Amino acid sequence: MSVRERVRNVVEAPAFQSFIVGVIVLNAITLGCETVPALMARHGTLLHAVDRLALLVFVTELAARLYVHRERFFRDPWNVFDTVIIGVALAPASGEFGVLRALRILRALRLISVVPSMRRVVSALLSALPGMASIAALLALILYVAAVLATTLFSATSPEYFGDLGDSLFTLFQVMTGEAWSEVAREVMAEQPLAWIFFVAYIAVTTFTVLNLFIAVAVSAMESQVGRERLREQDPDTVGELLAEVRELRAELHELRAARTTTPG
Repeated sequence: MSVRERVRNVVEAPAFQSFIVGVIVLNAITLGCETVPALMARHGTLLHAVDRLALLVFVTELAARLYVHRERFFRDPWNVFDTVIIGVALAPASGEFGVLRALRILRALRLISVVPSMRRVVSALLSALPGMASIAALLALILYVAAVLATTLFSATSPEYFGDLGDSLFTLFQVMTGEAWSEVAREVMAEQPLAWIFFVAYIAVTTFTVLNLFIAVAVSAMESQVGRERLREQDPDTVGELLAEVRELRAELHELRAARTTTPG
């Protein structure tokens, strides 16, 4: 067995993948601990050492995968994702690049590429982006129309919330999320009792209809992603069964031809 095959067996072993997951989680915890002054005062040296050791493990793992897959390494988007994350961690974090030190926590995002279930969710969400873009455009249109209408109707009554188009857009976005929308509505309704019609209709259209469309598109993308993965997993077995049946049919045809040729007359 060549060295490359040995490295491949180590890198692709489930135990090694579990080890990498453990290092990612440990590194994320230590980076969080570094934000606590009391812990840094007591264990700062240890936390920095664990951080450096974790980075060394990540670089070694990335180099091993690059050695195994070579030019095919960058054909996988998840490998590119890991390379970018590790590259940010290796960038200088002093002087004008000091802000990059805060980006070390991005290493925790490597769990997405390492854990299959997380990778499946992200892939499904990315595949759902075209459908979500159409819904987002529809939501933006509804929000704009409602903001213009609210500014026209309620600017004199509640200038704090609906004084101009910008205030109305922000207020209606807050109402759409369900955050303190009743306070906004009651303040307007104190002067205009029929204002509840606008708020109820707006919440019904945005929160209960349009936002649920996002969930529907995401769930549909998840189902499609899971279906494709199951199909890929089943394909080798299906192909093997078909090949076995073809071999059996060929053997039967060969026997029939042999029997026909040996039959007299």
